[in-house]
Amino acid sequence: MWTVENRGRYARTGLRYPSDLTDAEWDLVEPHLLSTTKAGTDPERLREILNAVLYVLSTGCQWRALPKDLPPRSTVHGWFVRWHCDGVLDRLHFALYRQVRELEGRHASPTTAIVDSQSVKSAEKGGGASTQSATTRPRRSRARSATSSLTRSA
Repeated sequence: MWTVENRGRYARTGLRYPSDLTDAEWDLVEPHLLSTTKAGTDPERLREILNAVLYVLSTGCQWRALPKDLPPRSTVHGWFVRWHCDGVLDRLHFALYRQVRELEGRHASPTTAIVDSQSVKSAEKGGGASTQSATTRPRRSRARSATSSLTRSA
């Protein structure tokens, strides 16, 4: 429920863009990024690059449409690809996910799963990739050609 305290905690005032990291958010993310980069990398530069990546992800804009006050698009895209390929983004997501669950007083990883009947049917047919071949083939329409069968035989 939104209360006065919650609104203040989640306010994005004072930031350039709503997607920019606050100081508290950066404090959570920084150790994960710095542990996977070279020793001489400037933390403030990494923060700007991550802000640019978050800008692209939150707005859905193209890389070439990055605002000029963010780092160059080639730099931002290069770091994004590196973090993705090295698994940094997955590890960061998992670490933050576990931390949120622990702060809520829950186990770090879920202990229960819900499976609906549609998921079971898809799994029995071989998963998402083969559902197309598992369905029946559509019948060809007799009326698909404008040419009559009588004129074809003549």
